[in-house]
Amino acid sequence: MPRLRHFRDWQSLAYLVALPALAAWQWVHGFWWPLYALMLFLTLGIGVIHHNHTHLRMWHGRWANRATDLYITLLQGHPTFVFWPAHVANHHRHRHGERDVARTYRFGGDTNHLWGYLLHPLQAVFVLYPHILGWLAALRRRGPGAFRYCMAQYAVWLGSWALLLAIDWRRALLFVIVPQLHGLHWLLATNYLQHAHADGSPRREKVAPGDTQRGALNYARNFEGLVNPLLFNIGLHTAHHENPHAHWSDLTRLHRDTYRERVDPALNEGGLLPYMFRVFVLGAVVPRFRSRSLMPARPVVDLSSH
Repeated sequence: MPRLRHFRDWQSLAYLVALPALAAWQWVHGFWWPLYALMLFLTLGIGVIHHNHTHLRMWHGRWANRATDLYITLLQGHPTFVFWPAHVANHHRHRHGERDVARTYRFGGDTNHLWGYLLHPLQAVFVLYPHILGWLAALRRRGPGAFRYCMAQYAVWLGSWALLLAIDWRRALLFVIVPQLHGLHWLLATNYLQHAHADGSPRREKVAPGDTQRGALNYARNFEGLVNPLLFNIGLHTAHHENPHAHWSDLTRLHRDTYRERVDPALNEGGLLPYMFRVFVLGAVVPRFRSRSLMPARPVVDLSSH
């Protein structure tokens, strides 16, 4: 029998079972908005589980982990392998820096407002998918077996959509595809929430755990509210970036003991929803509610003397 690496992943398994169960119940018995709202929340959880499983495999055993990859692909509505080129090899390597393909300040400047948040998932897909396809082309040459595994994930995803649409396209859209797209939106938009107006300048570098300097850790925003017990500590982003292979349950201690005091206080937020309401809604009309950018000002070049 496969064994979990960490007992806290029973919470992950509960989410992985609950989402399709709620979808199946409503497929048979009809739409009920409390269950549908819970489904939409669970799609956020599936995205975080997808993320966590990429960084630290959930099981002891290769085949159990591969089966989980395919199962999450079915629930997520997209292949799980994309986290390797788009997230691990890109975002974690460059940490919101100028070589990070989907850095938030790449699109329309260094912003943090509602319009930027809503557009970011579409902008990220536009630049990430060429990056993913290039990675797949290289994988096909150097690792044909791994390439076939990635293609199998596409087959599982698209095959499930084709089957469900053929059975009942209305129910498939309402109970499967729309919730999946909702989850994918949040998966991509989270990058904006965690990094917009943080420091993405080249001067940042990884620092030792005992180093008290702040500048190198100002590339990410942390949320300390209810989002963490509900969504696997996804809000504790600095601790995760600095310890990408740590289990998600360890991030609370790492954030509290090691990283919280080493980032700019403006990057340690309370609840996620209060932050979004304050910055995106109130900030649209009242300047004092807006966030301030931590990006260093670029020097102004006087061209008149040339």
